[in-house]
Amino acid sequence: MKIHHYTAVFQKESEGGYTVVIPALKGCVTYGKTIEEASVAAKEAIESYLGSLVKDGEAPPDDVKKGTLSAILREAGIEKERFIQV
Repeated sequence: MKIHHYTAVFQKESEGGYTVVIPALKGCVTYGKTIEEASVAAKEAIESYLGSLVKDGEAPPDDVKKGTLSAILREAGIEKERFIQV
């Protein structure tokens, strides 16, 4: 079984909590009130996304694209000014 690795981009929200975007998995977005909750939600979202692909007979995308942080954030639709590193 091949293990896939994906970049998760955490964006702190002004109203509280964190939105998480998985750029390599188009439309894979989740949320958590804390970093810990957001991390768990991200893992579950990735598993669900990949499970749906398998169910539909589609192959998972290749492992995360190599690129600069700016390119990854741009692909995720996140403004660099709102990005925090954790």
